[in-house]
Amino acid sequence: MPCSSSSSPTIISKCTIYPDQNSDTKSLKLSVSDIPMLSCQYIQKGVLLSYPPYSFDDLITFLQNSLSSALSFFPALAGRLSTDSDGHIHILCNDAGIDFVQAKAKHISLLNILSPDLDVPYCFKEFFAFDKLLSYNGHFKPLVAVQVTELSDAVFIGCTVNHSVTDGTSFWHFFNTVAEICKGDTSTNKKISNLPDFSRNTVFNSPAVLKFPSGGPKVTFSGDEPLRERIFHFSRDAILKMKYKANNGNLLERKGKQNNDSWKIVNGESNGGVLKNKTDEISSFQSLCAQLWRCVTRARKLPLTKTTTFRMAVNCRHRLEPRLHPYYFGNAIQSIPTIAPIGELLSRDLHWGADLLHKNVVAHDDNTVRKGIADWEREPRLFPLGNFDGASITMGSSPRFPMYNNDFGWGRPLAIRSGRANKFDGKISAFPGKEGNGSVDLEVVLSPETMARIEQDEEFMQYVS
Repeated sequence: MPCSSSSSPTIISKCTIYPDQNSDTKSLKLSVSDIPMLSCQYIQKGVLLSYPPYSFDDLITFLQNSLSSALSFFPALAGRLSTDSDGHIHILCNDAGIDFVQAKAKHISLLNILSPDLDVPYCFKEFFAFDKLLSYNGHFKPLVAVQVTELSDAVFIGCTVNHSVTDGTSFWHFFNTVAEICKGDTSTNKKISNLPDFSRNTVFNSPAVLKFPSGGPKVTFSGDEPLRERIFHFSRDAILKMKYKANNGNLLERKGKQNNDSWKIVNGESNGGVLKNKTDEISSFQSLCAQLWRCVTRARKLPLTKTTTFRMAVNCRHRLEPRLHPYYFGNAIQSIPTIAPIGELLSRDLHWGADLLHKNVVAHDDNTVRKGIADWEREPRLFPLGNFDGASITMGSSPRFPMYNNDFGWGRPLAIRSGRANKFDGKISAFPGKEGNGSVDLEVVLSPETMARIEQDEEFMQYVS
């Protein structure tokens, strides 16, 4: 049987890990992309690994040394938040350290927790520290906590990071670096593959101030409603089928434009029948998102006259001109909302919804990013995370993140899982599939009623493997 809330791990020890070198970076100001995340809970993501080929005590030592070395390259993560007299919030890179927790759950095995046909077991929520902690609390708490839990035949390494300090790109950059150091040389002279960029002279740097009530912000969603959580796996072939369907929708309607190379269909299995001009091509991920949007909206049994919103987080590093450094450290994300009448989304084909998502993503260029920043500066505000009208979906994370590139010395992860943080009805997280090659895992969080209907939806489930 899957593990339950009664099978919590036992905490063996807690300690503080400090950087093995003193920081030369003194202070980093939070940007207009960082500040809205102060009302979000810390990011919680982790890797499930097979049991190491040495003792668990040795693993703890190796991980502690690797974290200490990695923090020297990421001094911001060993710091604390501080608000100055003008209301600007900074990361003080004061080498205050991070939390490290050792836990044991020998009663839990891989067989208990990796069934693809069941909900994600509750015990994964217990494999992370700082449960439900808001990022604003980085003023008083460490910005990172790592919990290592020993199972009967596996190990789970859960990393919890303040969301106002990192987005997904920076989170996985740090995680990958820890794994890289653990796998190889952990000396202080270790050179890592990709150094973080701590520059703050970017378009995201702003004199605007967001004022907070005494005690800081509150979470923007309840977090108390009953929820179910499942991992749905989509193979490369299944996603290519959705992509082909999305790009070939309304084909007869557009047949008169066949000679226009901006949309001309290229036949052939190798490219999935995609469009010649990449600007006009609906991507694999947009096709998958559109399929999910349609099926979840139908399963919610909402009035057809109501509107539904699909909100997608996008990385702005490569959208700006000039581009930000690919390893710019911090948040460099914006949210793209796509709104549609429910009746039209459900009555039209997959192409219609996918094309809406596609056009919004393509339009989010340098000019759009800068307009979003200017809009926030006129009205500084927190990010409204949640499903306020019961008709929204929020897509987070990315199948492009190098989650399975975390080999700590004895092989790639068996699975990627997350904690309880920032979850509500309609929160979806995208992970790469374990086999790679364009496969995707969607971590889907829905009300029990909606989830039950999704599981019976043939249009959706035909693509799930």
